[in-house]
Amino acid sequence: MRLTGADLLISELKRQGVTFISTLCGNGLNPLYLSCQKAGIRLIDTHNEQAAAYMADAYARLTGRIGVCAVSSGVAHVNALTGVANAFFDGSPLLLITGASAGYGADRGVFQEFDQVALAEPICKYAKCVNRVSDLLFLTRQAFAKALCGRPGPVHLTIPADVLEAEVDAPSETVKDSISDIPSTGIVEPELISEAVRAIERSRHPLIIAGSGVFYTKSQDAMIRFSEATAIPIVTPIWDRGVVDKPHTHFLGVIGAESGEPELLEDADLIILAGARVDCRVGYLMPPKVSEKTYIIRIESDPGEMNQGIEPDLCFLSTPAQVFNLLAKTKGLEKKTQHNQWLKEAQERWRLFYSRWNEVDQSTINGWHIAQAIQPLLEEDIVFLIDGGNIGQWTHMLLANNRYPTYWLTCGASAVVGWGIPGAMAAKLAYPERRVLLLSGDGSFGFTTTELESAVRQNLPFVAVVANDKTWGIAASVQMRRYGQEGVIASSFGSIRFDKIAEAVGAQGARIEDPNELLEAIEEGFSANSPVVIDIPIDTRPPFDIGRVDNR
Repeated sequence: MRLTGADLLISELKRQGVTFISTLCGNGLNPLYLSCQKAGIRLIDTHNEQAAAYMADAYARLTGRIGVCAVSSGVAHVNALTGVANAFFDGSPLLLITGASAGYGADRGVFQEFDQVALAEPICKYAKCVNRVSDLLFLTRQAFAKALCGRPGPVHLTIPADVLEAEVDAPSETVKDSISDIPSTGIVEPELISEAVRAIERSRHPLIIAGSGVFYTKSQDAMIRFSEATAIPIVTPIWDRGVVDKPHTHFLGVIGAESGEPELLEDADLIILAGARVDCRVGYLMPPKVSEKTYIIRIESDPGEMNQGIEPDLCFLSTPAQVFNLLAKTKGLEKKTQHNQWLKEAQERWRLFYSRWNEVDQSTINGWHIAQAIQPLLEEDIVFLIDGGNIGQWTHMLLANNRYPTYWLTCGASAVVGWGIPGAMAAKLAYPERRVLLLSGDGSFGFTTTELESAVRQNLPFVAVVANDKTWGIAASVQMRRYGQEGVIASSFGSIRFDKIAEAVGAQGARIEDPNELLEAIEEGFSANSPVVIDIPIDTRPPFDIGRVDNR
């Protein structure tokens, strides 16, 4: 049986569990589209390559499975790299397939020819050009393996049109298991467990920093059991994937936000860094944020991450679940009570910290009112996406103080804005039975507003609440604090009625000026068969400027 290269590629994607490809049509993609149509893989076509890549990234970050996007050559490839960069920062498994003209790579100047692989390489775990159809299957499987092994991440294949159109015999070799079906079997040495137990017993102010790696390795339950056994509090760096689905007294909140946090890292004498990266959000785990005497235990499933940022005192090359389970089962450790007082003190510090926003200026609507209004909706059957700086700060400060669920999705470690509409579309594709709620700032929403039409056409309904302050709120806040009113430059814009834009492209729109009406409007929106955009004007100021100044 003879297949085209495109048929071969799509059959492999289907075997790997891919059900849709987000895309924007153009040079080199037609053979791929025809094969998708034959194989029953859905194409979600967008208005911008950025949106296509954001969809693949959001799907990957929500599910832990690989998201696939396909774009055409040249500048289209450049546009798509914004979503790839987000996947790189957050460690999400994404495959970018980029088309190219027949004869690509001969350096003869075929249409839109330039080195697409070289441009993608710095932000990809694996990037190759498929020059021969005989290599297509092998390189595709390599890309999947690289994307899903260790710390996940984006991969890229440039596939010229002549490779996709070439004919090849159907493969006869035995098909091996998908790399995603192969369990991780890291071996934890008993002496390392003993050393970790001694460090935990010595500590008086221990802290677990749980990053996205806990989510991707499905280690949340083991981490919580360990925390309960040892009375060690848990925090998560802002924008990392949350792993605490239900309210839990041991989970305190997010760290590294612009709005600040109580002093925990400063006082910790033991930090268990589980699936988290060392970066600015944790003060680089260096003075003055963290004492040089603080003992660092790092748990990572990727050997390349073990010494990222720092040299830890103790390393575990394993999944956090395996290490936490072994530690929790250690005889006698669960009976230690010296951490109980520290846990209570840490909880009180965070209670006082959050109380600074219990009393805010009620003369204008601000992010506090929106967060309070939507809080009752945030149950497990809702996928909640947060896109924006100002409104994102409010949400993290007010809604993530005792849980940070896996069904919430933020921008990721890149802190990008503008991914929300494609992200909501991806969420509906990943969980069609769930209600999807997007909370966005107006600046963020403006990046991909035309994708509302894509969502209408593709029958992907969701509700979007747009906090409209006519400002890049975080930037304006920093400018005001540092330079005064005269220093607020290039951070404001005119009025945009996003509800009217929604109506213009076939979605539904509403304008809400009373936050008491917001909850009902969202609930009504969930019953619609198309996207619903609720535009609500708010005060510009973020939590840092409205809340009380005390930080303990």
